[in-house]
Amino acid sequence: MSAAPDYPSLEAQIGQWRAYLRRRRAINGPDVEELETHLRDQVGVLTQAGLADDEAFLVAVKRMGSLDAISREFAREHSERLWKQLVMASADDAAPASIARTETIVVFALAVAAAVAIKIPALFGIKPGPDPSDAFYARNMSFFVLPFLTAYFAWKRRMDPRHGVWLAIPFIAAAVVQNTFPFTNRSHTLVLSAMHLPITLWLVAGVAYVGGRWFAGNGRMDFVRFSGELVIYYVLIGIGGGVLTGFTMMMFTAIGMKPEWIAEDWLIPCGAMGAIIVASWLVEAKQSVIENMAPVLTRLFTPLFTSVLLVFLATMAWTGRPIDIRRDVLIGFDLLLVVVVALLLYSASARDLEAPPNLFDRLQLLLIVAALVVDALALAAIASRISEFGFTPNRVAAVGENLILLVNLAWSAWLYAAFLRGRKPFRALEAWQTAYLPVYAIWAAVVVVLFPPLFAYA
Repeated sequence: MSAAPDYPSLEAQIGQWRAYLRRRRAINGPDVEELETHLRDQVGVLTQAGLADDEAFLVAVKRMGSLDAISREFAREHSERLWKQLVMASADDAAPASIARTETIVVFALAVAAAVAIKIPALFGIKPGPDPSDAFYARNMSFFVLPFLTAYFAWKRRMDPRHGVWLAIPFIAAAVVQNTFPFTNRSHTLVLSAMHLPITLWLVAGVAYVGGRWFAGNGRMDFVRFSGELVIYYVLIGIGGGVLTGFTMMMFTAIGMKPEWIAEDWLIPCGAMGAIIVASWLVEAKQSVIENMAPVLTRLFTPLFTSVLLVFLATMAWTGRPIDIRRDVLIGFDLLLVVVVALLLYSASARDLEAPPNLFDRLQLLLIVAALVVDALALAAIASRISEFGFTPNRVAAVGENLILLVNLAWSAWLYAAFLRGRKPFRALEAWQTAYLPVYAIWAAVVVVLFPPLFAYA
């Protein structure tokens, strides 16, 4: 077996990278120092995530490629070394390999725990189905997986156990609230609470993801990137799980058995919970090596969503028909506006903050303005309905959510317009988006905790 190649130390590699930049005429000394600061920050984050110094340096240079064309050229010229380091183990790689094995075991254990957790209520006779026990699953669905995901992040980031106690408090408080409120049959506030609780607890998981340093560095944007990648990986795993379920039912049916209970009672619920942990692990493992997928999809769907919104507004103006504000319609419009905000977030996450405005930026602003108009029309329809028929928990929740989205979209439009006119840096828009994230979780917590007693648990 040939000896593994010796790679320069981290400082030597950074020195080579710095010297390479200084030889290029398009970049001056202060710019090199600023890029080096960004590079060292990226390396620090990656080494904390478990990468070796050599791997962290090369991945960080890859990421820096989006900040400067010269850095991107350097990354291309040296990219083959990344793959050599990924596939060729050196004598010093025993510790990282051991860490990887340990992480695999931890992830597998947490995935199994999440899969088992959703089956524990069945041991006490609480099963999903057309009976009052369904309310138990609606109240507690978030607790079957999010505590395990938060534990994974806390372990991965090597958080102090004392911080872990603080992370546990929101879960405990939410569990007490959800299981002590006397919701009535067919309670609207129960549905609202079940829908909003995951939003609140997702922020808790986000705090664990950034290692407890929510307001430090680029952690919030990193969590946004992670969330988008998680959705993509989870959908892919879900497609694979659907194929597995189909083949399982086919095989058992072929021998004269009725396998529906296997899929309904075990494969689907257990797989859905465990897949969240596995998908999170895959995102963590792959985001250090390949480009994020969510920003790429943003480039595809931004023009499509812009076209759909413009056609919808034109149709409303032509026909004069108002928005129907049934609950399912309100949920659909809110999800549409959330998708618009997500497109804006993921576009910002992949953009060179120092690059000048381009055609895609103008398209993004058009999308935001169109969504802003749709949000205003939805709010007007809800307000008209409230003035005519009074307050209900669904209408009040819809008003709050649409107002929150309206503020976000309105200020984002103003910042984007200022950026296009050269009056504001793009960094201001990114900072606004990440700073606004807790507002959604706070409103969700209000719906979970205050709406049920306010509307008599109906």
